[in-house]
Amino acid sequence: MKRKGYLALCIMMLFTIFSPQAFAASEKPEPMNFAPSARSAVLIEADTGTVLFEKNAHEKLPPASITKVMTLLLIMEAIERGELKMTDMVRTSERAASMGGSQIFLQPGEEMTVEDMVKGIAIASGNDASVAMAEHLEGTEEAFVKRMNERAKELGMKNTHFVNSNGLPAENHYASAYDIAIMSKELLKHEQITKFTGTYQDYLRKDSENPFWLVNTNRLVRFYQGVDGLKTGYTGEAKYCLTATAKRNNMRVISVVMGEPDVKTRNNDVTTMFNYAFTHYKVMPMYKKGETVDQITVDKGQQPQLNIVTPHAVSLLMKKGEAAEDFQKEVVLNKTVNAPVQKDQVVGHIFIRSKDGNEVSRIDLYPEHAVNEAGMWEILKRTTKKVLLRY
Repeated sequence: MKRKGYLALCIMMLFTIFSPQAFAASEKPEPMNFAPSARSAVLIEADTGTVLFEKNAHEKLPPASITKVMTLLLIMEAIERGELKMTDMVRTSERAASMGGSQIFLQPGEEMTVEDMVKGIAIASGNDASVAMAEHLEGTEEAFVKRMNERAKELGMKNTHFVNSNGLPAENHYASAYDIAIMSKELLKHEQITKFTGTYQDYLRKDSENPFWLVNTNRLVRFYQGVDGLKTGYTGEAKYCLTATAKRNNMRVISVVMGEPDVKTRNNDVTTMFNYAFTHYKVMPMYKKGETVDQITVDKGQQPQLNIVTPHAVSLLMKKGEAAEDFQKEVVLNKTVNAPVQKDQVVGHIFIRSKDGNEVSRIDLYPEHAVNEAGMWEILKRTTKKVLLRY
């Protein structure tokens, strides 16, 4: 009896071990971890902002020189508004020239064009150039940092706080990998920036007695196909950090790693994330930046009809093997709006949904330009004309 009981127990154990459920459990794939050595990481597709991979993406960490992404963003936005030109001369203060760490060795009183300052920030990570530009734009670095934090809030960067414009170690200066991806995405809307961030080497003061050779701190610009930015960072506390972007076949992705042990590991992890994105995903372009989607009526506006445009290139992100027919597009607009209309006023959306109706992406739509309210005389003429046309 004991022997029969023992055999029965063995049979039950074998059945449990080799059952289909047991195989399914043992074959369950491990969660992806493309950045095992990073303290935090995130991978996003740039047009839609879709997160393709994340690891502790919202943890507050010291960002080191990745801080300069926001500095560059504010510079590019000032240029877009017409408040600054690439040919403007920027004078270096004693304070800016005193910055340690990575620098382009600006001298007190030295003047350099905005374009060369941007080169110094984007390629060589110049702490001195960052402060010089901050002071040029806002008068003091403190005022510039206030604007940095305001802009971060506008972008929805919930786990970021800046104390300086260059990322030198400072108490209460932090950002998350996800927030860095968000501000990197915003910077890349200014297509001119990759002219600088994608340059591997250049010179400052080339025709002077003191030429300065610039070599990009992001070596992936040279060694990974499609990489054209963005920014490295390192301090003893932050370790090795990088926000990098690459573009292939109309698809741009952004990869952020923080707290890596060394440059080689940092670059390997980012390369792995890029390989994953380009191997498994594709995009289908839908609209170009600034392309007209539809028109709306502006009630009592100086211009009665107004084009509605996309703020940036709009693409449909798909896994390879999926087709565009698997998704639905819907444009929803406020067909009539009251004047005045601001250029940054959201007046509609493009919704992208999967076959089962789930929202995949939502793109805000904006007026092509601002429209002021028409005067009483203009409204009267317009009304009279409409009445006359009826008869």
